[in-house]
Amino acid sequence: MQQEGRRRDWYWFVIVLLVAWRKSGSTEPPAPPSPAVQSLQGSWRLSNGNGSLVLRGDVPGCAHTALYQRGYIQDPYYRFNDLAYRWISLDNWTYSRTFKTPFAVSTWQKVNLTFEGVDTVAEVVINNVTVGRTDNMFNRYSFDITNVIEEVNSIEVRFFSAVWFAAEQSKIHQAYRVPPECPPPVQKGQCHVNFIRKEQCSFSWDWGPSFPTQGIWKDIRIEAYNLCHLLYFSVTPHYAQNAQQWSLEIELDFDVVSSKPVAGLVTVSIPELQTQQTHGIKLRPEEGSIVLFVNISKSVAVETWWPRGHGNQTGYNMTTTFILEGGYKIEKFSKVYFRTVELVEEPISRSPGLSFYFRINGLPVFMKGSNWIPADSFQDRVTSKMLRLLLQSTVDANMNILRVWGGGIYEQEEFYDICDELGIMIWQDFMFACALYPTDQSHLDSVRAEITHQIKRLKSHPSIILWSGNNENEAAIASNWFSIPHAKLDIYRKDYVTLYVENIRQIVLAEDKSRPYITSSPTNGLESAKEGWLAHKPYDTHYGDTHYYNYIGDCWDWTTYPRARFASEYGFQSWPSFNTLAKVSSEEDWSYTSNFSLHRQHHAEGNELMLQQAGFHFKLPQGKDSLKKFKDTIYLTQIMQAQCIKIETEFYRRSQSEIIDGEGETMGALYWQLNDIWQAPSWSSLEYGGRWKMLHYFAQHFFAPLLPVAHEAEDVLYIYSVSDLHSDYMMTLTVSLYHWSSLEPVCTLAKANVIVKAGSAVPIYKKPIGDLLKRCGNCTRERCVVTFYLAAEGKFSSPVNYHFLSSLKDAVGLQKPQLTVSISQDRDQFQLVLETTAVAPFVWLDAGDIPGRFSDNGFLLTEKRKVILFYPWETTSIKELEESLRLTSLTDVS
Repeated sequence: MQQEGRRRDWYWFVIVLLVAWRKSGSTEPPAPPSPAVQSLQGSWRLSNGNGSLVLRGDVPGCAHTALYQRGYIQDPYYRFNDLAYRWISLDNWTYSRTFKTPFAVSTWQKVNLTFEGVDTVAEVVINNVTVGRTDNMFNRYSFDITNVIEEVNSIEVRFFSAVWFAAEQSKIHQAYRVPPECPPPVQKGQCHVNFIRKEQCSFSWDWGPSFPTQGIWKDIRIEAYNLCHLLYFSVTPHYAQNAQQWSLEIELDFDVVSSKPVAGLVTVSIPELQTQQTHGIKLRPEEGSIVLFVNISKSVAVETWWPRGHGNQTGYNMTTTFILEGGYKIEKFSKVYFRTVELVEEPISRSPGLSFYFRINGLPVFMKGSNWIPADSFQDRVTSKMLRLLLQSTVDANMNILRVWGGGIYEQEEFYDICDELGIMIWQDFMFACALYPTDQSHLDSVRAEITHQIKRLKSHPSIILWSGNNENEAAIASNWFSIPHAKLDIYRKDYVTLYVENIRQIVLAEDKSRPYITSSPTNGLESAKEGWLAHKPYDTHYGDTHYYNYIGDCWDWTTYPRARFASEYGFQSWPSFNTLAKVSSEEDWSYTSNFSLHRQHHAEGNELMLQQAGFHFKLPQGKDSLKKFKDTIYLTQIMQAQCIKIETEFYRRSQSEIIDGEGETMGALYWQLNDIWQAPSWSSLEYGGRWKMLHYFAQHFFAPLLPVAHEAEDVLYIYSVSDLHSDYMMTLTVSLYHWSSLEPVCTLAKANVIVKAGSAVPIYKKPIGDLLKRCGNCTRERCVVTFYLAAEGKFSSPVNYHFLSSLKDAVGLQKPQLTVSISQDRDQFQLVLETTAVAPFVWLDAGDIPGRFSDNGFLLTEKRKVILFYPWETTSIKELEESLRLTSLTDVS
């Protein structure tokens, strides 16, 4: 009670103080009422180390894009230019300009130069005075320039090559090596990336080029203020189960420059929730952090934010107004969301180990999605339109989650805003991947600043449901990827715990208690913690999440896949479309074995492994027309990738509700990877530029909210119903068998009154293959294919799924379909009526260079007539679409 009384006294003291100031008769406040901000974005002067190159460089931007835009170099992605332009990264570049100060410097207590992002190692000089240095791409830097700034100013940002800096830091670290020193030669990359806090894949990766950029990659501005300045503002929701009440935790970080405490009032208003509360605050010098709690009235119905497919993404407009001494006023407009997230790790009956799944707003949610990598090597080329296209394609394929992978970047604000809007959950890695890292004090200090900044910047986003310490570094130590002598492993175990537990975890727990943290991916979660944060077997299927890749085994054999608690990485490569490749290659490159094709493949033996996998079930192209053979091979790699990931994903989805031999209850399937960073073979389902590969069309089906999936075991066909729906439904399962040579089904079997359980995967059909074939006339494994779907009368139905009874290279009766199409336009979309004379596997529609996507593609065509929609991303016409459209099916491969 005494505490409550003091709070009330303080509240009235602030009001009296502010009223007294207003009545003082002063016509001008004693200090300017709000900060003065001047952006320094725009045109700068860019020069290289010896001054032989001087050109315009835009900010935000980097040296590579400036050189390209001014015509000094070709497209860096063209052919072998990643090697030809290595000199750019090895040089030192300087950005410089002059600017006028639009305010009287003497009227401000403090003037800061603030960088939201500097890439990466630089000395910052204003009016020939060094005001600061940078060495972390992921940190925000603010330099005090109060005593340096003048009416007219010169500014230089002198960059030092990230490649040379990383090499220097490696040499300085003499106590012991910190592997890996260099990437594998096939990646054609640069060394010692783990010694610089920079986008790790910018030194190369197995799907991307080496372009270690230099530049000012985010906003830069001058900020002048008196009394105090708001640095961070975040809002996180909390739900008190006992009281059944929502509250908001509002965290404010100020830079207080006043020598005396600064008093004021903060009013928080959320009109839609009939909420308005005023708090008295007192900011003390050097202590600028304030936490406010706003309770939401129980009488108001609060709509929660839901992942895609589970509800609305409701958000509420909130206005936060600060009125401080001297009439200093700050107004923040933000969107607030209400949702809870829990990572559930608890014992499972009939199984050793622990569960690993997410509850959102109390509901267990099966995670369906992929892994996100940087959308371009040059971040200034990543536009709002590009982000919107890639993220819209994510939800259009029925995904509800993306993992922002730890070898790239913490994405720009707009990325998370769009994810909030679309209902895409984010598994957010911190930026450490596939390496060990130094833990000297300067490195730890830099990392601590980085992690603190990124959490404060991002934690208001409901889309982010998890912080994860790194990508695969626990596994790297457990499996000794880097062949460290056993006697020295303890050094690296200690470094691991120092970095991800004693530093990063400590910061996460202090800064954000609203969402879980795991130290690594893959990890055994609580079991890893129990084993000192480094599990002996981090790929244990009884705990945590798992990464799994197997390019040698037959991907159609579902028994090879781990029945994991959560599959957060798995995948197969394919080549991007010919149209995408043609933009960065020349005619001599257009074969599967060309120097270009070998150069573009950054995964050891990747090209051969794709053909080997495809060869298990398909006849490989043998024709003498080299260009057709190349296009056919691209098409086959896309079929292979799509079919492999379909089988693996459907295995994970049907494993969510059962335990077999202690394994199962899989609650997540995130294939590797969603998007591409350039035009090259990779694991992606979206090509560079956003074009959908066959895999992405398949994902639209295998991630459908309602889906029947089939598999064989000991010559018995099983079909499961997989449902993300929130209610049970009585449905009918329809199973049909088709001869490859006929568009009429050999037989159709209907099983009525099938109970499809909400949020579950349950077996609904079981039949020995021999009995099924006997019942359907003269069907054999080689002559027939099985299709099946679920339907609720008058309500909805699942996609039609299929099961191949043999490899398609052994199929008997396949005929060349005479595919024809007629096109009509309906406002901003096109209707394509497709007709066929025969069953056609993997029908592929290609719109050439017309950007857009089809409603379906890569499908098994068993009907004489099928209607497909084309959604263009830019304006086009029927005539252009007719001229560009190409139709392909499996029998066209020769």
